[in-house]
Amino acid sequence: MEVDPVAEHSIGPELDREFLDLALTANGAVRWSLSLKDDTITWTRGMDALLGVPGESDEALRDRLVDLIAPMAVSARASAAWHDLDLEQPLGDDDAGEPRFIHFHARRFRDHDAGDHLIGVAADVTRVHQDRQTLTDLADRYRLLVELSPDAICVHQDGLVRYANSATLSILGIDSPERVIGRPITDFVETRSVPKMNERLRSLTLPGSRTKPAEADLNRFDGTTVPVEVVSVLTTWEGRPALQVILRDITDKKAAEASLRYQAALVQHVSNAIIAIDHDAVVTSWNPAAEAVYGISAKHALGRPVEELVGAALRPAELLATGGVSEALHRRGDGSALVVRVSAAEMDGGYVLVCADETARRHAERTFATVIDALDEGVLVINPTAIVESANPAAQRILGAQPTEIVGVNADAWPMFDENGDRVTEQTRPSATTLRTGQPVNSRVLRVQRGDGQSVWLAVTARALNPDDRPPYRVLVSFSDITESRAARERLEHEATHDPLTGLANRTLVLRHLDAAVNSPHREQALTVLFVDLDNFKIVNDSLGHGVGDEVLRNIGQRLVRATDDREFVGRLGGDEFVIATQNPFDQEELSVRADQLLRTLTEPTHVEGIRLHVDASIGIVVSRPGDTRSAQDLLRDADVAMYRAKAQGRGRYTFFDVELRERVQRHMLLEQDLRHAVSQQQLWVAYQPVVDLKSEQVIGAEGLLRWTHPEHGSISPAEFIPLAEESDLINEIGEFMLRTVTREFAELRREHGAALQINANLSPRQLGAPRLHDIVRNALDDAGMPPEALCLEVTENALMQDATSAVRALRDLRKLGAFLAIDDFGTGYSSLAQLRRLPLDTLKIDRSFVSDLGESEDVQAIVTSIVAMAHAVGLSVVGEGVETAEQLEILQRIGCDLGQGFLFGKPAPLNDFASLRSIASR
Repeated sequence: MEVDPVAEHSIGPELDREFLDLALTANGAVRWSLSLKDDTITWTRGMDALLGVPGESDEALRDRLVDLIAPMAVSARASAAWHDLDLEQPLGDDDAGEPRFIHFHARRFRDHDAGDHLIGVAADVTRVHQDRQTLTDLADRYRLLVELSPDAICVHQDGLVRYANSATLSILGIDSPERVIGRPITDFVETRSVPKMNERLRSLTLPGSRTKPAEADLNRFDGTTVPVEVVSVLTTWEGRPALQVILRDITDKKAAEASLRYQAALVQHVSNAIIAIDHDAVVTSWNPAAEAVYGISAKHALGRPVEELVGAALRPAELLATGGVSEALHRRGDGSALVVRVSAAEMDGGYVLVCADETARRHAERTFATVIDALDEGVLVINPTAIVESANPAAQRILGAQPTEIVGVNADAWPMFDENGDRVTEQTRPSATTLRTGQPVNSRVLRVQRGDGQSVWLAVTARALNPDDRPPYRVLVSFSDITESRAARERLEHEATHDPLTGLANRTLVLRHLDAAVNSPHREQALTVLFVDLDNFKIVNDSLGHGVGDEVLRNIGQRLVRATDDREFVGRLGGDEFVIATQNPFDQEELSVRADQLLRTLTEPTHVEGIRLHVDASIGIVVSRPGDTRSAQDLLRDADVAMYRAKAQGRGRYTFFDVELRERVQRHMLLEQDLRHAVSQQQLWVAYQPVVDLKSEQVIGAEGLLRWTHPEHGSISPAEFIPLAEESDLINEIGEFMLRTVTREFAELRREHGAALQINANLSPRQLGAPRLHDIVRNALDDAGMPPEALCLEVTENALMQDATSAVRALRDLRKLGAFLAIDDFGTGYSSLAQLRRLPLDTLKIDRSFVSDLGESEDVQAIVTSIVAMAHAVGLSVVGEGVETAEQLEILQRIGCDLGQGFLFGKPAPLNDFASLRSIASR
């Protein structure tokens, strides 16, 4: 029956598919297809048997097939349509213990409806592998036989020598094949032998045909000739016709012996023991290496059973039947153990045994294994399929498992978690990363859950055992148990980030928390920082001791924690400073309510060692909204600024931070720093405002007023820099500069004008309490050469009231010097004339707030009249400050005020301008 090979019509797609399946089945192949779009895979019947899992479920079979063709799928996605792909995969051993191999052949196919597919067939190629190995083994044996053949064998092609074995080289009298290869074969054939050689070679027409043995003479390199027996065989060399020539030296016995000595020399100089035995296993040859390895001389070895000499059974026939190579334990002549790799080859009359001494290598391996077993570090060897091959005792101890529970188990059998608590996926495990890429993973910290439920922290390192291999790699995984050290580190971290007194977060952790909040990429809520500072807490420590103070701080910390929820953060910065950070969505009104609640909580009475205490606090509040570029340090700084503003407003309050407040505080800080250098850099100077006798309207003196000309900001108001000086203790230095300046300059002015002018200089509350004030004033007067009565020192009413006892003592010391004393800004405090009687004062200066209302308020005029009258009654002269109008002057004159000072008479001016006034009274 004939089949039309060009038939145009199919007998039906279903029947076509059946014929195709039948054809594939007949060849042991199974069809399969993979959708490159959604990874759907299908296969035809027989796939389970082909993959060695007959009867396996579709799901398991699918997973097995997907795993096998995974590399092909990856290549297919990057290849063009209709491109053929081939892949061979090992499939484990068959029932006979032989390895099986599956060959996958596939092609990328594009379906306009279903998308790209990978279609292919799978077939068992185990027999092909076996045949290929058989051919390789045959070729190796043939090559060995040719190379070790006592007959000379060479190959020539196109008249040129292509190969010559060692026997050929020996016949020709050379020891290097380079001297033969590539030269004409006729160079080595005696001239008279060439015609007959060519005649014999022309008779060879079919591959494998051979000439009859013939004799010829060869030319040796030393110029002599060698008679040989020649057989030529028509063969191939590198795919082209060639002639293999087998030469047997038939020279006399002497030449044969020379050849034998040459071969014996090779045996004598190898490092492996070479032993020849007969069929009865009796030694017939024992080379020097055998003497060295076994410690037995050839004289004592020859003629003795080999098993007696090596201390072990040697059965060459059985060894050859199992591959010709094995490893065995032998004994030296002194009884010491040897690990020997034995290979055998059969020869006429017996066998040749090559025994390589592996003792040193095995000793090194055992030493290495002993070291590995002794390590405190766990060590696992994982094969390319992620199965654990070995585990040292430390690994068993750390993982809490027996060897049988580790070896042979998949490496992902133990759940792993990173330092954030997230589970490590199978693909991101250190061993999986190295297995897949060959790249090392160094000291990755992971938490591993053991089989007994306990968790251990490990520092895991993974290395490819042989980086030169192709992936997947065998992996060496080592790991140290850092559970205890990590716990210790966490304790240290806690101690380093928490306040030991209150247990709250310390400044370091507060800044870390704030930094994380402001730099969060998912920040959506405002961050509010409340800076809490206890008011006058120093009094508690100073009066009741630091033990009571510490207990109060602990109580305050506990109250703050109880007053906040789990979403809010509480910390102690140090001393009596606390911080609350919250991202709760409060508006400003809600924050105000919250701050009031905190203040009420903090001011509740606390009992320490039987003492009932009330503690107030001030709170600074700063709000940072999304998009705010301020750092954590900036937020703490701004909250601190707001807190100090709250304290300045009267303590027990809260204040919200704003930009103006920050700029004011920054200016405050910068000016304070610059003020420290103002005296040395001659930026401070004194302005003089006239003091006028209201009866004569003559200038009888001046008040010295300190001025600061800043190199960048120009003139700085005294109302701004004098408080800075008082807060920073600079007032004593500046005050001394002021005293020395006014006494020196006014002393010169008095001498120039011959006028009995008096200079008024202000003393701050801090100066009044300074222990050296008396000496400073006296020295200033002495150095200037000015009489004490020419100096009038002014102190404010509030300064006198702060510490009346100390003030009285200081003023009396100054009075003894002969200086005049005046009370400044009278009427702004709470002093009375009765109190003033106890003070050694000479002058009372009515505050400008009263003078400015003269002529506008009859009540003020009555008050001023009363002040003047009462001052006169106790012997004090009176100065009206801030006189700016003629009406104010007329009223002061009418009510009997003695002196006046104000813009009406002259503004504060440099000394030269003041000295030019025409109204200065003469002596």
